[in-house]
Amino acid sequence: MNTLKTTFLLTCLTLLLVAMGNAIGGQSGMIIAFLLAGGMNFFSYWYSDKIVLKMYRAREVSETEQPVFYGMVRRLAARANMPMPKVYVIPSPSPNAFATGRNPQNAAVAATEGIMQILSADELEGVMAHELAHVANRDTLISTIAATFAGAISMLGNMLQWAAIFGGGNSEDEEGGGGLLGGLAMAFIAPMAAMLIQMAVSRSREYLADASGAKICGQPLALANALRKLQVASQRVPMMEATPATSHMFIVNPLSGGSLLKLFSTHPPMEERIARLEGMASGNG
Repeated sequence: MNTLKTTFLLTCLTLLLVAMGNAIGGQSGMIIAFLLAGGMNFFSYWYSDKIVLKMYRAREVSETEQPVFYGMVRRLAARANMPMPKVYVIPSPSPNAFATGRNPQNAAVAATEGIMQILSADELEGVMAHELAHVANRDTLISTIAATFAGAISMLGNMLQWAAIFGGGNSEDEEGGGGLLGGLAMAFIAPMAAMLIQMAVSRSREYLADASGAKICGQPLALANALRKLQVASQRVPMMEATPATSHMFIVNPLSGGSLLKLFSTHPPMEERIARLEGMASGNG
């Protein structure tokens, strides 16, 4: 069900991108939009992992430097029948973790110094199992594609707005364009819709990673307890260097904020995630 939902949402993003290209330049605009998305996805496919690790000053560690943490990841990877990923530590007191990489053969998992200080060994194992599940389910690639499409749509929306300001854009009889009013509506509505679709993709994959991670570590309650702790601690000590563009990668939202931010969150409600894991533990999940 999660896979079907993700496919549907990515298709919606693709159609939205095509509509944006059509609003800007008719059939020619559609082709340009496709080429733009293809180029951005190619770049993201090869380089997004390196960029985000550098952004958060993540440092790769060896088994000699971090024997307990590294050994934990190695055991979980073997249990999940996955290649051993690269292991990174982020020098931040905010408790969090994420996975990145285009496939299991080129994956990396990263955890902050803060998360290692507040979680028990079983809870940390649950978190890292969740991150390895993202890699196994190809969520790191799916999320990157969704974010890239949403970014391209937002950029095209800005182009439409500027075109309207300076009197550009298609007339209604040019190559199937939607006219000035249609273009203006698309410029404001499409980026918002793209953002909501991207968030829906991210939330769907989080539920799947919770379930898969609980199976890998064999302790759904340990992951549930970790999420409960992280929900409180990440709000007390938010990650100051975090950005909205990368917040979807973390196991809990690294950004602090009020109810409006929660409404547009890339993460599902924590209460629901915990309830699902508790249901797995009791045999009802």
